[in-house]
Amino acid sequence: MPNKPNVLWIYGEDLYPDLACYSTPVVQTPNIDRLASEGTLFDNAFVTCPVCSASRSAIITGRYQTSFGAHNHRSKRDTALPEDIRLITDYFRDAGYYTCNSPGPPFDKPGKTDFNFQRKDIFDGIDWTERAAGQPFYAQNNITDTHRNFTPDPDNPIDPDAVELPPYYPDHPLVRKDWAMYLESVQVFDRKVGQVLQRLDDAGVADNTIVFLISDHGRAHIRDKQFLYDGGIRVPCIVRWPGHIDAGVVSDELVSGVDFAPTALSLSGRDVPEGMEGNIFLGADARLRPEIISARDRCDGTVDRIRCIRTKEHKYIRNYYPDRAYMQFNGYKHQQYPLWTLLPLLAREGNLTEAQARFLAPCRPYEELYDLDADPHEVNDLSTSDDHQDVLNDLGARLDNWIETYGDQGASPEDPAIIAKQAEDMHARHQMRMENEHGIKDPLTAEAYMKVWEKRILG
Repeated sequence: MPNKPNVLWIYGEDLYPDLACYSTPVVQTPNIDRLASEGTLFDNAFVTCPVCSASRSAIITGRYQTSFGAHNHRSKRDTALPEDIRLITDYFRDAGYYTCNSPGPPFDKPGKTDFNFQRKDIFDGIDWTERAAGQPFYAQNNITDTHRNFTPDPDNPIDPDAVELPPYYPDHPLVRKDWAMYLESVQVFDRKVGQVLQRLDDAGVADNTIVFLISDHGRAHIRDKQFLYDGGIRVPCIVRWPGHIDAGVVSDELVSGVDFAPTALSLSGRDVPEGMEGNIFLGADARLRPEIISARDRCDGTVDRIRCIRTKEHKYIRNYYPDRAYMQFNGYKHQQYPLWTLLPLLAREGNLTEAQARFLAPCRPYEELYDLDADPHEVNDLSTSDDHQDVLNDLGARLDNWIETYGDQGASPEDPAIIAKQAEDMHARHQMRMENEHGIKDPLTAEAYMKVWEKRILG
């Protein structure tokens, strides 16, 4: 390969494929739609964890976060990455690339990293314009607008009455407005993507740049982020390289977050290191994947362990703490998600469907199984269905094999002192924020906090 291609990863944070090119109504994303028309869109892309730090740790290493102790959210950030594990930036740097990371426009500060390990000098700089003349670049643009709090789009507001809510969320004005605000932030993200792409065009490097548009995990909503339903782990994945990658193609092949790094290296002509655990999903060395695996472990002070295996047809979920509620306390979710407060209040009034009320259950099944063709929203659990026991057992055995093959460290309990300290810190931060930002002191009643949300979102 005479001219080394540049590589650009565009991250949309907390972003499900809620884009026009993925057939989402109402939202307008012309720049991303253009990118998809000029490249290949993957309709079945999923990350290995539904929360940022663990997912990003897997993406940048090409290894499952569970295989090297990066699975508990925002833990081990002061612990050095094992010497035998290298990052995608290391491999590109070895090949003479300039590596950089910014939050996108105006490209004037470092972008988000947020890994569950400590590593210095991950990137050479902020922006690819800082590189030496003729030097190829590997760049990340971590655009934050789709992360809560959502960036509004006053130029193209979205009518809350026009949005389509999934059936596991109640049809309520607060939920509709919150969803519309999220979709508006997607439109803001799209405009920034347009600016990123225009810079490539203006510099004359677009044809020699492999562009990935991805996310660290799915939507920032209560049943999505931090959970293994598709809303938490499904992400957009669009790859463009003019003249090398087919344009206007939609692929239904399964893609995992651990596949991004080996695929980027392979497309750019680099050898994929043996230690990487992902597949190449584009190019001459592409290898189809029969399933994806995702994992959720402790998030802040909220202890959990969930694993899932997903094929194109079915999703199998294993809850290792079935005696715990889906909505066990989490300070971040309580502070950030209005539905976290609203849902129990609607339940008291009897205003929830069975699918909506299920998330409030005080416990959960050890196993869940979903037919994704018949039930794309994953509300009809088939784990106890006599007609589906063969599928249940097959997927359970395949998950067990993955756990053994990749050395899932989630099976090893954390030090109780660490867990206690995380929980203590989470509760203290929560109480302080509620008092300082909202003037709410103990008891932090749902009714009191609901007034805050109504004023904040509904005006």
